[in-house]
This record gives sequence, C-alpha cells and structure tokens, in this order.
Amino acid sequence: MSSQRNTINLKRITRRSAFGILGIAVPSAIWATGIEPNLLSITRKELTLPHWPQALDGFRVAQLTDLHFRPGYDDALIAKACKKLADEKPDLITLTGDFVIRDPSSLPELFRALKGISAQHGVIASPGNHDRWHCSTSQLRKEIEGAGFTYLQNQGSKIHIKGENIFINGLDSIWAGRPDPRKAWQSRLKGEPVIALVHEPDPFAELHLSQPLDLQLSGHTHGGQCRVPFTHYSPAQVNFGRKFIYGHFEMNRSQLFVSRGLGTVGPRVRFACSPELAILTLRSSR
Repeated sequence: MSSQRNTINLKRITRRSAFGILGIAVPSAIWATGIEPNLLSITRKELTLPHWPQALDGFRVAQLTDLHFRPGYDDALIAKACKKLADEKPDLITLTGDFVIRDPSSLPELFRALKGISAQHGVIASPGNHDRWHCSTSQLRKEIEGAGFTYLQNQGSKIHIKGENIFINGLDSIWAGRPDPRKAWQSRLKGEPVIALVHEPDPFAELHLSQPLDLQLSGHTHGGQCRVPFTHYSPAQVNFGRKFIYGHFEMNRSQLFVSRGLGTVGPRVRFACSPELAILTLRSSR
C-alpha cells in the first residue's frame, strides 16, 4: 500500500514538473521567436580615448552591424533603426558588415531601406564574413555606394573637422576575406586618431599591438544571440568571436566596442540579447 502511494506521489511530482517546465518553456519560446528579435534597444556609451583630440570631444558615432536582412521579416526592425538614427543625429554612422545571410538578392531592397539614413560626416561601411561568402565585392560596393555611403575594404578614409583629421578604415573580413592591415592603414599620417571597422572582434588582440588603433568597432558575435538571463554567458560562440563577445574592452591605450547587432543567423531567435543600435560618444582625456 505504501509503495503504491509513493508511486502515485511520484507521478504527481513528475506531472507538476512537466507542467512547470512547459509553463516556462512555452512563453520563453514565444518571446525569443516572436517578440525579442523585433525589440530594438539603444545603447548609449561614453568612451574616453587617450589620443582623441580635445577639439573633437563629444563626437558621436552610431554603429549598426549584422543586419542579416530577411525581406518580409526584418523590414519593421530596419525602419525602427532608421528612425532612431534620424532622432539621434550622430556625427558619423558606421555599418560593420554582414548585410546578408546567404541570398545577395536581398541587398538592393536593404539599401533602398537604408538610403534615407545620414550623418553630418557620412555613413561608412565595411564587409562581414557573410558578405564575402555570398556577395562579390563589386556587387557589395555598388549597392553601398549607390545608397550614398562610403565602402571601405582594406582601405582608409579621412574626416576633417575643426582643424583635426580622423582616420577611419575598414578591414576585410578576417574569416572570409583577405584582410591586409598594412594596406588598410597605409594612408594614415602620424598623429591621426584611428577608428577601425573590423567585423570580427578577436583580431583586436593583435591589431592593437601592430597598428595605431584608438577604437575598433566590431560585430559578428550578435552578443551571443541567445544568452543566459542576468549573466554574460553565451552558450553559442563563433570563430573569431570567442575572446570578445559583447561590450567595451580596453587593451593598453586602444579600445574595442562589440555590438549585438540587429539581425540573426539560423532561426530568427534572440533571448536576453535584443537587437542593438549603439551610440558612442567619444571623449578626450587631454
């Protein structure tokens, strides 16, 4: 009789546990697939850079990365990001790669949607690994420059403000391209502060030792895309994005910011890791 009673109690406990798990799992799945991937968050951060000119204190850089545009799914999210950029009025907008997932035919539609974004000192883009896997350089350059933006792939550019130069370069994808730091930095003049657009974050550990580098902007990791709530732990990691998964890092006198990005790879899922538009205010320590 006692054994029978214990069996009945065990069944009740097992049933309650199952209902408890379902009660957590089902709402979490609905949130992760249907709600959070569309919830744009704005991250505002001040970064004090040791070599940043006093005259440019307060210069604001917006970063969008990893759009991985899926027509019919991401249109509203892209529209939200464009509206927020218009509201924020950054001095410079940077796009740090992975515009597509696999299908390059989505590029024209994406850049038609992005064409309205602008900043006083321009919009500058660099490639990601998915772009280099699935798009030709000429195709990517055509769409980006057709939208009125600057495309940098192992190239540098300069912004002239208040008697100061900012050297901005874009490095080719580490994973899928042919990165050439020497070429990307070759037109920099001594003393010019450097903002480098490097899709994959992990090369920061070597780049800051081999090249003048004030700030590296990266994406690639999606911040993990799905993280354990209330922690920084991300079960999924990606090549060239294992050392620096999300956030702000400093090494010697160089700094790195890794954004969670907008889009997703694989299932359109995000959990405890919402899409991000980053607004970085650069401060001088001088």
